[in-house]
Amino acid sequence: MKLFYAPGACSLASHICLIEGNVQFEAEHVDLKTKITASGDDFRAVTAKGYVPALMLDSGEVVTENVAVLAYLAGELPALDVSGELGRTRLIEVLAYLSTEIHKSFESLFLGANTKEHAKTSASITYRLQYLADHMRDEYLFGDHPSVADFYLFVMMSWAKIFGVEIPAPLLALDRRLLARPSVQAALRSEGLAT
Repeated sequence: MKLFYAPGACSLASHICLIEGNVQFEAEHVDLKTKITASGDDFRAVTAKGYVPALMLDSGEVVTENVAVLAYLAGELPALDVSGELGRTRLIEVLAYLSTEIHKSFESLFLGANTKEHAKTSASITYRLQYLADHMRDEYLFGDHPSVADFYLFVMMSWAKIFGVEIPAPLLALDRRLLARPSVQAALRSEGLAT
């Protein structure tokens, strides 16, 4: 497998999951402005969408979109999936919520929202994060161990910290637990985000 990523982008969630699952994979940095990979190739030859994550399977098939990549990884790595009745459905439900309600909300902050817009967007993100905090089932979103959704949420919380978005206390505790995991530290080092 080969993961195409950009440092600190949402692809970090997939990067962490691959390490957490002890998967043999190659990671290749993509410059999102030039669309050129670290090996000098045009990333648009991998995916015409031109953004990460893109996961190239050993078969040569490419999976794109964070929800799809993380759902695929959950299927391949049972320890990162959600078990029980409607487990996979609940996982996709949370992944979709993270993608559409939280991830997408950061767009205006990344584009340099004015002070009023920043405050409004920040409050909206905090409100949506609170929903997740209120529905945690244990130390992690779905129980006593992390799922792919926890690692996606970790990336959203890292962005929240960058932009000064308030994170509810239960999620700050979750963030600390995730940050202490060797897989998270390894992915951050690999992407040049930690020493």
